[in-house]
Amino acid sequence: MDETMIISDPNIMVGKTVTRGTRITVDLILGKLAAGQTFEQILEDYPHITREGIKAALEFAACRSSRWTLESNCDRLSDMQ
Repeated sequence: MDETMIISDPNIMVGKTVTRGTRITVDLILGKLAAGQTFEQILEDYPHITREGIKAALEFAACRSSRWTLESNCDRLSDMQ
């Protein structure tokens, strides 16, 4: 992924982390997945998000977790942590 998919901008959703180009928050995506929705269901309900955006939200959450320590995958997200 060349471009950071997850951004935080104080002018978008009061600075919550969102997928680039949308107002869809990482929290919303994670909540939908935790509730049992599939990628396909989320993509159908939120046509502005992409499969890559959902994966990026999961990667972002994993990097923020103290239990996931694959630093090389998290380095590019370090400015968001």
